[in-house]
Amino acid sequence: MGRSNSLVAHMTTVRTPLVVASVKQWSISQLDVKNVFLNGELREEVYMHPSLGYSIPDGMVCRLRRSLYGLKQAPRAWFEHFSVIIGAGFKPSDHDPALFVHTSSRGRTLLLLYVDDMIITGDDSQFIDLVKMRLSDKFLMSDLGPLHYFLGLEVSSTPDGIYLSQEKYVQDLLSRVSLTDHRTVDTPMELGVHLRATDGEPLADPTRYRHLVGSLVYLGI
Repeated sequence: MGRSNSLVAHMTTVRTPLVVASVKQWSISQLDVKNVFLNGELREEVYMHPSLGYSIPDGMVCRLRRSLYGLKQAPRAWFEHFSVIIGAGFKPSDHDPALFVHTSSRGRTLLLLYVDDMIITGDDSQFIDLVKMRLSDKFLMSDLGPLHYFLGLEVSSTPDGIYLSQEKYVQDLLSRVSLTDHRTVDTPMELGVHLRATDGEPLADPTRYRHLVGSLVYLGI
C-alpha cells in the first residue's frame, strides 16, 4: 500500500527518537495497539456484500460505518483517528507526520507511530505515564516496557548510549532462504561474471525472490 494511504514513518524518522534518546539519555518505551485498523472512522461512503449467513431485506444495502482490515482506506482512517486523539499538545513533525512532538516547560516528549506500534521517549516521565494512560483509555493496547526490538532493529540501552543491531533480522532472513548452514565467503560469485536478463530459466513463482530482494533493500536502508 502506498505511503499516501498508510502514512508509514520513514526509517530515518524511526531512528530519530533513538538518536535523541541516546544523546539525552532518555528511556524509551514501546506500545502496541490491538486491532488497530478497526479504530478508524470512515469519511467516504463504503458498501460491502453481506457476510455469509447474514441476509439483508430487499432494497437495502450494507454500508460500513467503521473501517475493516482489507480496506484501502483503513490505514489512513486509523492514522487520522490517532492524530485527533494524540493532538492535544502534540504536533506532527514537519519532516514526517508520523513523529509527534510535545514541548512544555517541564520537558519534551517524542512519540513515533508505525502502524500499530509506537515508541515514546522524553525527559518528562510523568507526562509520558499520562499519555500511556490516556491512550489505554481510548484503545486496546499493551505497554511492552523498555524498547528492545523494533522493525528489525535490536535496541540495547547501556550507560554509554544506545546500540542498534540487525543481527537477528539477518539471521531470520538467512533461515527463510535456507542459508544458515552455508560457509560465508568474501566474494560469493566468480570475479568478472557478466549476467544478462536472458540467462537462466524464469522462476515459476517469483514471490519468494521478490520478498528476498525487498528484505535486502530494507536491510540496506
